[in-house]
Amino acid sequence: MFNNINAVLFDLDGTLIDSAPDLGAAADKMRTDRGLESLPLSLYRPMAGAGARGMIAVAFGLTPQDAEFDRLKEEFFANYEARLVEHTYVFDGVAELIARICHAGLKWGVVTNKSARFTVPLTRAMPLFRTAKTIISGDTMPHAKPHPAPLLEAARQLGMAPERCIYVGDDERDILAGRAAGMLTVAAAYGYLGAVNDTAGWKANFTIATPSALLNLLKMA
Repeated sequence: MFNNINAVLFDLDGTLIDSAPDLGAAADKMRTDRGLESLPLSLYRPMAGAGARGMIAVAFGLTPQDAEFDRLKEEFFANYEARLVEHTYVFDGVAELIARICHAGLKWGVVTNKSARFTVPLTRAMPLFRTAKTIISGDTMPHAKPHPAPLLEAARQLGMAPERCIYVGDDERDILAGRAAGMLTVAAAYGYLGAVNDTAGWKANFTIATPSALLNLLKMA
């Protein structure tokens, strides 16, 4: 199934990098600034893939429908922007995975729903992304995932037909977008997953428990 693949596209948070420590800290600072007790990272981590929506839900139990949400969101963004890569790190096995992909002559890139306000400085600050051939942010296109437009734009920038690409992500929106774009999809079960314990319902072509497991699928192991 992977014999005719020439490019690998990845989600960012929860797939290539663990940004939960900085996302959680940005939200938790909002609590401590208000004299509330700090919450453990273990509460923030599962919802890190939902960005501001997830972090504010954990920190204050609020949703975008609440009147205070937009104000808190901007405060969260400012906190996060100040500490983008303070404790964010690349998942174990990812650096080797990317090196092997490049060595095999495959192109790779990132398609994330994170806005360019954060994606651009973050990826510039982390050496891992120096070999990425495309980085698509959540506001690069008029529609974000699960719409296929960001993935189709990534394929266009790589000069690849979508069916020659695979997309790896840790959220159902990633798999929906990949399938809609006509790409093979891989669910990263080591990621944040939100409230989901089993990714089978996403109907990805494959599921991996570690980043290095992708090497087996690509026959690079």
